[in-house]
Amino acid sequence: QVQLVESGGGLVQAGDSLRLSCAASGFTFSTYAMGWFRQAPGKEREFVAAVSSKDNNTPYADSVKGRFTISRDNAKSSVYLQMNSLKPEDTAVYYCAADSTGWGLWASDFDSWGQGTQVTVSS
Repeated sequence: QVQLVESGGGLVQAGDSLRLSCAASGFTFSTYAMGWFRQAPGKEREFVAAVSSKDNNTPYADSVKGRFTISRDNAKSSVYLQMNSLKPEDTAVYYCAADSTGWGLWASDFDSWGQGTQVTVSS
């Protein structure tokens, strides 16, 4: 079955960088779109970024555009989220997700999820 395991979270100061990783198994990784979502305390889960398996499309949430970069390595069945210039409002649990359509266009298409990794940004 699909398994997604996130790593790389931690406690950092505002302005610092972190790189999240997600190791995938149990499916043909290269055909799936992959995405990152986050959920802050008391808030709903929100889309952060995605990377399509069908083209070079990498949509980002406006709040992270220019600071975060998503990438994938099909040979390693892994997806990454490089987070720079972190802000306290980036504090959340970050989830890796997989979309079997391959496009990564709609949050509702992401139907497999990891357990999440905590990112805390202090001011």
